[in-house]
Amino acid sequence: MTMKAAVYRSFGGPIRIEEVPLPAVSTDGVLIQVMATGVCRSDWHGWKGHDDDVHQHGLPFVPGHELSGIVAQVGSAVTALKAGDRVVAPFILSCGTCRYCQMNRSTVCLAQQQPGFTLQGSFAEYVHLPRAARNVKKIPAAVSFVQAAALGCRFTTAYRAVLQQGRLTKGETLAVFGCGGVGLSCIMIAAAAGASKIIAVDVSLEALQKARELGATHTVQSQRDAPNDADAVRRQVKALCEQQHHHDQGADVCIDAAGFAATCENAVYCTRRAGRMVQVGLPIGDVPPVVPMGLVAGWEIEIYGSHGFSSDDLPGLLDMVAQGGLDPGRLVEREVTLAEGAQAIQDMDKGSPLGITMVTKFNQLVESKL
Repeated sequence: MTMKAAVYRSFGGPIRIEEVPLPAVSTDGVLIQVMATGVCRSDWHGWKGHDDDVHQHGLPFVPGHELSGIVAQVGSAVTALKAGDRVVAPFILSCGTCRYCQMNRSTVCLAQQQPGFTLQGSFAEYVHLPRAARNVKKIPAAVSFVQAAALGCRFTTAYRAVLQQGRLTKGETLAVFGCGGVGLSCIMIAAAAGASKIIAVDVSLEALQKARELGATHTVQSQRDAPNDADAVRRQVKALCEQQHHHDQGADVCIDAAGFAATCENAVYCTRRAGRMVQVGLPIGDVPPVVPMGLVAGWEIEIYGSHGFSSDDLPGLLDMVAQGGLDPGRLVEREVTLAEGAQAIQDMDKGSPLGITMVTKFNQLVESKL
């Protein structure tokens, strides 16, 4: 039996819709009929050959890691799920047994698996996910497939960066550097958490307008490749925070959601004394950031990495969506076919879209395949 999937056979080469074998189901896994899957910048990195996991897996490869769907088959050891269940999973499928999982740090699981990186991904009519009992969660009736898939990477990643690693509390200030999908998600999470001031920084006026719509209280436009731009950005962000902290300038939490040298450096420089800086954007580019470690030491700035999200925390976040406290669907700009989603990955050569492009049209033919 076969299914349609978006497949690339060389890094940076064409992503084509092909008929491929239906995945086999492991004893601990589930086969999911994909109902929605998001187009993410990380998919572009994998396709371009920037990700070691995809190299180790080998080509041909199917991208996609933000997904929701319906359980089509379950492995013999899976008892908590059944065919017909509406489900979602974080992109990190942790093992539950390594030392880090035992320490409740499953986002750095030693044996983690990831659809779209270590496993064939969700740009397909069906995807197989192992470790289902631990990682695959049921979707509440009030949450749509599109909302659930939007949680799968960007919102879960933002939630961990802002509230778990950044420890933002009600009334604190947040500055977000880079207003792509993760950055905008950080803004929405911070607004839901009651941040008193949310400062969005980006080169794009369109992105900054979107940030305002989603909860940013202030915006700062940076200028790409402009001389002295970093100093201007830092002065503006600190001035916006001055009233909050009097003369102790800087935000309580600064987040680099882009991964460029400039955004990383600016995030550190704009963090107040004893504040927290979180690196969540994946570093890109040939020029590494120059982090002012003297300032970090002198001001006791805490710098945290943030990666993914624990499946244990997913039910709570789903409940937050079900109760109306957060609507990740607001970030979805368009719903497209599988072929259009594959093209959207390739189009990221020219830049990332403002919101989320969601693949929802797969032409599933369940009865003829299962």
